[in-house]
Amino acid sequence: MKGTVGELGEFGLIKELTSRLTTTPAVRVGPGDDAAVVAAPDRRVVASTDILLEGRHFRRDWSTAYDVGRKAAAQNLADIAAMGAVPTALLLGLVVPAELPATWPSELMDGLRDECQVAGAAVVGGDVVRGDTITIAITALGDLRNHEPVTRGGAQPGDVIAVTGWLGWSAAGHAVLSRGFRSPRAFVEAHRRPEPPYHAGPAAAGLGATAMCDVSDGLIADLGHIAEASKVRIDIRSGAIDIPSQMNDIGQAVGVDPIQWVLTGGEDHAIVAAFPPDVKLPARWKVIGEVLNPSALPQVTVDGAPWTSKGGWDHFGDIES
Repeated sequence: MKGTVGELGEFGLIKELTSRLTTTPAVRVGPGDDAAVVAAPDRRVVASTDILLEGRHFRRDWSTAYDVGRKAAAQNLADIAAMGAVPTALLLGLVVPAELPATWPSELMDGLRDECQVAGAAVVGGDVVRGDTITIAITALGDLRNHEPVTRGGAQPGDVIAVTGWLGWSAAGHAVLSRGFRSPRAFVEAHRRPEPPYHAGPAAAGLGATAMCDVSDGLIADLGHIAEASKVRIDIRSGAIDIPSQMNDIGQAVGVDPIQWVLTGGEDHAIVAAFPPDVKLPARWKVIGEVLNPSALPQVTVDGAPWTSKGGWDHFGDIES
């Protein structure tokens, strides 16, 4: 597609974007009407929203528009899965400059569409607006399928903490990109396009998970959310977490202990959950800690001691993931 967004115009852009979409049986009315209609067999809808701002959450010199679309969808659909729900639909709010090449939002939509297909969902509508900075607002919807939602507030002393998915890969990829390199490719791609284990959220609900969240802000930070909501202490066993040899190599090259990325790096969107100790977990889950009675120590400890290094994502702080 040639030209800019401004030359294409609002309605031309909308037509181009919606023409790239696919649907699912849950979508009763898709893009093109005043609002979409999505089936909710459970009669409860799980909803999550997020915003990505150019320069803050993505860089066009690091990621293609397609990468950004995959990432934007993934981080929202992961929130749905982390409630124990099945993702069903996604809505897009898009702010773009008029001079932006028209191919960019089209490729963004391709990324959103393809990531939705991985999760079993569909893009069902949205809005586009002219603005100075590319801004992507996503709302994701999901269905609980007759399960109770798994919140952050149900962990009990004696539960085990288990994780499925990657930890520290996105942060290692960020470190590589920050130094002007593009390899090892697996870690760079993990930063550009996270791969949440969508299936694991509803499966964990079926296994009796007592608390759950996705790892978006960093393992310690996100377990801190569970500990605070559940009024417990959580201890992580660092030796139980596998660190790939290539991550160790990256750490040596940039002067960072990779355990820092594993414990505090965000945006992998792994799923971490608390389970009763007698639950037999599938092989995809790795037990990495336990839930303890609250004490005077910080709510999340590592090998029984406070974690004193900085880390974790804070939108209003000065910490980078």
